[in-house]
Amino acid sequence: MQTMKIGFIGTGVMGKSMARHLQEAGHQLFLYTRTKEKAEELLTKGAVWCQTPAEVSGQTDAVFTIVGEPHDVEEVYLGAEGILAGGRKGQVVIDMTTSQPSLARKIYEQAKAKGIDALDAPVSGGDTGARNGTLAIMVGGDKAAFEKVLPLLQTLGSNIIYQGEAGAGQHTKMSNQIAIATNMIGVCEALLYAQKAGLDLDSVLKSISTGAAGSWSLSNLAPRMIRGDFAPGFYVKHFIKDMRIAIEESEKMGLELPGLSLAKKMYEELASRGEEASGTQALFKYWG
Repeated sequence: MQTMKIGFIGTGVMGKSMARHLQEAGHQLFLYTRTKEKAEELLTKGAVWCQTPAEVSGQTDAVFTIVGEPHDVEEVYLGAEGILAGGRKGQVVIDMTTSQPSLARKIYEQAKAKGIDALDAPVSGGDTGARNGTLAIMVGGDKAAFEKVLPLLQTLGSNIIYQGEAGAGQHTKMSNQIAIATNMIGVCEALLYAQKAGLDLDSVLKSISTGAAGSWSLSNLAPRMIRGDFAPGFYVKHFIKDMRIAIEESEKMGLELPGLSLAKKMYEELASRGEEASGTQALFKYWG
């Protein structure tokens, strides 16, 4: 693949690893993040620091973003010093934040008016998937733009699916988060039951993780629960944000999702106890 000038905005728990994969593939990185210290490792390896998102987009062929909340996405893309303000015709911008489908469409339309291709490409796989380059990537936008940056996406993930028009990637991610939300309750309850029954939790996990109960959360997060490791691969506060978006979108479609609503309520209770910056596996503490 031909090397490119790549912009990357957001070098948090997942973004840092993702940016590193692009850098190691030989691309020149141009970085912006609110906390410069989080980008130091990439900067010492040759990445270029920029003062604004507009400065990033003004020097690059493609720009990746993975930030926190929808309002962060809107500011980064549509603000006075945002990506579209500094972008140029023929550029592709790829938002990998889990955000609102309606915002993805808004960015797509405003980018299109400037001759810029915008893709919504949220990811799943947490810090492990980001670190290993095995993320699931769900993409919405124009098919031609998707195919143009597919080699870059393949540097970051192993399951990359084009889902349809602008916003389709975000809708797919909502489906993903809905499936995770109630599954996490089940994973926690299964371990708690085994614990109360006096079983060895590691042995139980070996038995149930490869059968019909198997899931990514059971295989990857249950071991962290057992070890008492609640460091974030994905923040509780960000998961609550995702569930809120999913519920809002469901209501627009006249769809009631009681399992999702229960999970959101439980995570909000957990956050109120000071666990908002813990990983989602901290739901295990809800009962403690």
